[in-house]
Amino acid sequence: MNRQEQKQKTRQNIIYAAFSLLDDNRSLSAISLREVAREAGIAPTSFYRHFKDMDELGLTLVDESGLALRQLMRQARSRINSGGGVIDTSVDTFIEFICANSNVFRLLLREHTGTSAAYRMAVLREIQHFVDELSDYIVERQGIEHHLASLQADAMVRLVFSAGADTLEAEPSLRKEIARRVKAQLRFIQLGAAAYESYSAAP
Repeated sequence: MNRQEQKQKTRQNIIYAAFSLLDDNRSLSAISLREVAREAGIAPTSFYRHFKDMDELGLTLVDESGLALRQLMRQARSRINSGGGVIDTSVDTFIEFICANSNVFRLLLREHTGTSAAYRMAVLREIQHFVDELSDYIVERQGIEHHLASLQADAMVRLVFSAGADTLEAEPSLRKEIARRVKAQLRFIQLGAAAYESYSAAP
């Protein structure tokens, strides 16, 4: 492994270490540089070769979380193209991700309303990326106007994120009920969007 590859591996180890320190009781602001360095197996001074400070690491974690979610939903769309229902497959994939990567999703939820303006803006950007991708997909699949697809996507993402928050706190036995409920609510939105388009187009 050359120096550049080693540097990239160490940087990724720092990111993984920071994620592992987050839980339902600890936010980004509650973990220290020394803790992250110790968890990553590096000296604290080595941290600065990869990140300017903890704030830069925090913004990177937000970016990584958003990217992970977008990649997840792209995978869901591949599963849909193989014969799965759009809403059922998307929700099931999302719930699976949350259960397997609770710290990643918890970071987005917490920092969305956290005390750091920089983190809040970063999370909002990631959520908007998520909405934009879903909006494009809706236009492609449903053939509705882009501005209506954007409204539909925004409502769906807000609903799914709220359901994700419920899932994090729920007992495993209740997660299927949460998924069932949000699937029904998403269908309400989908049908409502189609009806609204017809209503808007009426003379």
